[in-house]
Amino acid sequence: MLNEIKEIKLKKLENLRSAGMETYPEKTKRSMENREALDKFEALQEKELNLTGRVRSLRPMGGSAFAHIEDESAKIQIFLNEQYMSGGKHKLFIDNVDLGDFVEVRGKLFKTKTGEMTLQISDWKMLSKSLAPVPTEYFGLKDTEELLRRRYLDLMMNPETREIFRKKNIFWQTARKFLSKSGFLEVQTPVFENIPGGAEAEPFATHHNALNRDYYLRISLELGLKRLLVGGYEKVFEIGRVFRNEGIDREHLQEYDMLETYEAFQDLRGGMRFVEKLFKALIKSVAGGLETEFEGNKINWGAKWPKLDYFKLFKNETGIDLAKDVDIKELQKKADELKIKYDPNFGKGRMTDLLFKKIVRPKLIEPCFLVGHPVEVSPLAKKDPKDSRKVLRLQVIACASELGNGFSELNDPIDQRSRFEEQMKLREAGDKEAQMLDEDYVEALEYGMPPAFGFGFSERLFAFLMNKSVRETVLFPPMKEK
Repeated sequence: MLNEIKEIKLKKLENLRSAGMETYPEKTKRSMENREALDKFEALQEKELNLTGRVRSLRPMGGSAFAHIEDESAKIQIFLNEQYMSGGKHKLFIDNVDLGDFVEVRGKLFKTKTGEMTLQISDWKMLSKSLAPVPTEYFGLKDTEELLRRRYLDLMMNPETREIFRKKNIFWQTARKFLSKSGFLEVQTPVFENIPGGAEAEPFATHHNALNRDYYLRISLELGLKRLLVGGYEKVFEIGRVFRNEGIDREHLQEYDMLETYEAFQDLRGGMRFVEKLFKALIKSVAGGLETEFEGNKINWGAKWPKLDYFKLFKNETGIDLAKDVDIKELQKKADELKIKYDPNFGKGRMTDLLFKKIVRPKLIEPCFLVGHPVEVSPLAKKDPKDSRKVLRLQVIACASELGNGFSELNDPIDQRSRFEEQMKLREAGDKEAQMLDEDYVEALEYGMPPAFGFGFSERLFAFLMNKSVRETVLFPPMKEK
């Protein structure tokens, strides 16, 4: 059936060319967007206008026809009548234009008997003849996988999808404006790294032909930005793409955009105030207020965000007291009891984190700051001077999702080297996500980095606010082969 439709369309293309019409011209004479024509209807009624758009409907009625054309701004009705069009252009349109074609139309505005603002056409030309039928011509494209695989059809047919990405632009622009207004300098750091760092994740590897050396695609923005604090900048941020060779689920993709900020001479308490203001600005920008919904849960971001202690929550839900010397076997035993799968190469930090995510975090629904993380799960955070088992770290959590991560940054090069070495032992034992020892970064710290607060979040936050999976809010997510 699709081949038959394409053959018909090809015949129409030939008809247009035989009539002397250029079917894929370079130039158009567009007076304005359709929305402007509608908004200024009264002032424009006596003027000849050239409007453009994709044909969305076509209703022939003897010697006349109504149609709708749509550009990005709006849909507008057009009216064709053979008495107002010379050279057989009316019949050429009726016989050879299909839904999905892009056209330029010329005419004057008027209102129909039903009051609809309409352009009465005196001339038209083809801008782009479609050879494949748009989905509504032969099937309703409803399958989520197909919509993601052929996102251009999703955008073409679903205005709500286009609106998501307009909001996503607002989301990132709001973050950029908020940070710039707060005195932060936006910078760009390399995607290729000698040593991937700043997070625990398996990296992608690539080869640089000109330099004849292997690189990793960055898994975080962190270590590059903190090198800038060493260099003398005090407030920096970056919005950039990161790459993690991990699984796909509702909250995870292999490549995505992340924002990270670093502020010298700021502590965790001040960082909390900063993060809450930033989040509220972002939420208002895309939701219009401070209430959102996620998977049936109504979330009030305007209420006070409580501070919840990691150790207390962990003990309450698992019975294991992280304030004492906990053997990894005890953590594994708890996982076995609850039938939680784990890699036998996991160290204490990874096992603790796994149990927390599976047992504790699902119960955190209202927005909160999770604080007081174990040192084993935070190799880049400063230790809590009151308790060396903990670090000065926060996570923003709502509806069991981690939506942001912040630290009082570790700036002691000796401690940092020790933490990296512990991570390397885990890596050598088989943990592919453990961090590597970055000698250059440790050397940078040896020149002195001021105390600082760092914070980051990814586009997972936007997906959360839209109540969508993260790949639904990415224009072209990676997909399995058919």
